[in-house]
Amino acid sequence: MSSELLKSMDQSSRDAGMNRLELLLFRLNGPQLYGINIFKVREIIPTPNYSPVPKADPRIVGIGNIRGDQLILIDLARCVGLPPLKDKANTFTLITEFSHQQQGFIVEGVERIAYLFWENVTPPPPTLAHSPYLTAITRFENQIVELIDVEKVMAELTQEKVDLSDGLVHMVSQADFDPADYFVLAVDDSVVAQKHIRNVLSKLGVRFQIVQDGKLALDLLQKWAKDAEDGMADAVSKRVLMVISDVEMPEMDGYTLARAIRKDPRLKDLYVVLNSSLTGAVNEEFARKSGADKFFTKWDTDALAQLVFDQMAQQQNRPNEDAHQ
Repeated sequence: MSSELLKSMDQSSRDAGMNRLELLLFRLNGPQLYGINIFKVREIIPTPNYSPVPKADPRIVGIGNIRGDQLILIDLARCVGLPPLKDKANTFTLITEFSHQQQGFIVEGVERIAYLFWENVTPPPPTLAHSPYLTAITRFENQIVELIDVEKVMAELTQEKVDLSDGLVHMVSQADFDPADYFVLAVDDSVVAQKHIRNVLSKLGVRFQIVQDGKLALDLLQKWAKDAEDGMADAVSKRVLMVISDVEMPEMDGYTLARAIRKDPRLKDLYVVLNSSLTGAVNEEFARKSGADKFFTKWDTDALAQLVFDQMAQQQNRPNEDAHQ
């Protein structure tokens, strides 16, 4: 599986920006297939020996030693509300990286890698809306594959910082412009990421709208562009301060959204930020090639707030009176 994973990563590098993805398929306590973007997986290993952590969250089974590195090991089944994995000696661990932190997710079994297009990945239907950890579904070889919102799992376990620093609060209070004059379009399919973005933008006082995938965002931007062409509103670049988009989303990913914005002469001047839990120079290069102005790692509250504030400061002399949606 390791050699196959490395080959898959090479293929992913070639496919980035083409609205393609590769899912590592695995199982948790039964026949249901689950998936995670292969780019988030650094390695797949048999679950190592581990030491329990006193008073830890019950979803954390312990600390494992992976070639000298101490990583927390997490029972992914228990995280999503399923019974905990019993026979951990015969399980696998997915070594993943989110926001510059590595951890291991224990799964019952690893199946294979599925090559898909984001347009074939859709939000879960209403019948599955009861599952707070399900972010999307797709089909592979006549089987339903459920994509787990691992970002939500990690946010719950690590209790990410959600308040702005005192310095940023002071900076906003002393600004010589009104943040309410500016509008941000945010794009993310993760409920917990949406909550984080909403919290940051609300504390800044900027107006905003959040949609759940790139296709919805592009449709909205093109509608606003048509309104401008019809003389019903200002140009989109005057109405929208910036677009902040996740990378991994059903229907249309962030790279494809950025490319589409740059190709549309009515939208090409928009400031586009790609905001992802995927880290590393490779993803920054993908963002640059897609036409994004900036790539940064999710969950850094002050970094996001500072980015939006700086963009408002640069645009403070641009009228946004018609920006209300």
